[in-house]
Amino acid sequence: MARYQLIIEYIGTNFRGWQIQKKGSTIQGLIQENLTKLLKEKIILNGSGRTDTGVHAYYQIAHVDLEKDWIPAKLEGALNFFLKKIPISILEVKEVDNNFHARFSATSRIYEYKILIRQAPLVLQKNRYWHIWRNLEIEQMIEASNFLVGTHDFTTFRSSICQSSSPVKTIDQICIKEEIIDDEKIIKFHFQARSFLHNQVRSIVGSLEKVGSKKWFPDYIKTILDKKDRKKCGPIAPPEGLYLKKIFY
Repeated sequence: MARYQLIIEYIGTNFRGWQIQKKGSTIQGLIQENLTKLLKEKIILNGSGRTDTGVHAYYQIAHVDLEKDWIPAKLEGALNFFLKKIPISILEVKEVDNNFHARFSATSRIYEYKILIRQAPLVLQKNRYWHIWRNLEIEQMIEASNFLVGTHDFTTFRSSICQSSSPVKTIDQICIKEEIIDDEKIIKFHFQARSFLHNQVRSIVGSLEKVGSKKWFPDYIKTILDKKDRKKCGPIAPPEGLYLKKIFY
C-alpha cells in the first residue's frame, strides 16, 4: 500500500468547510467521493486541518493510502478530470513515506486574511475579501498585533466550540501590510504558527479591525487577551477573507 500527498487549492464559498459533515457539501467529502469513483475502492482522505464554511485555500495538504501504485502525475490528472466542474484543483500529487501524516507531521501553518476597502459593492472580488467601506489605520493594528505574538492563553480569541485540549498557542509571526491598487486599499494579515484554535485568526482580525477603525486603542488588545474571556473579543471577521496559504513539514 502506497501513501500519496495531495496539494489542494479551492474556493470555499459554496462549501461547508473542509471536513465531512452530516449535511452539506465539503471539500474533503467531494475529493474522497471522487477518489472512490476513480479507484473503485474505499478511500479515507486525511487533511492537514479544518477550514470553516466559506474559507479558501491556496495550499491545503491531504494524504491518502492506496492499494494500487499510481504514477503521481496520472493520479493528479485523473482526479482533476473528475473535479473539473467543482472549484477544487489538485495542484500536485506525490508519493510520500508511510510515516508522513498531513496533520500531525506539520511543523508550521500560514493563514492569510484579506480586507478590501472601497465604497462600491464588490462584484469580481465578491466572497474573496472582507469588504469594508471606511479606512483602517494600519500602524495602529500593527502595534496592537505585537501583543499577540508569542505564547499566550488565547481563550479570548477561541471559539466556544473549539475542541483543542488547551487554549495556549504560540503565534510565531503576525505581519500586516497594505497595497493600493487603482485607488482601492487592500490590507493583508499574515499569521504563522504551528497550529491555531478554532476561529482564532478570524477572531483576532475582527478585534484588530476595531483598533484600525479607532474604536479601541492598540493596548486594549493586551487587556482583552489577559482577561481570557471570549465575551471580550471583537466581532468575528467573516470567513470569505480567510485563506490557508502554506503548510510546512
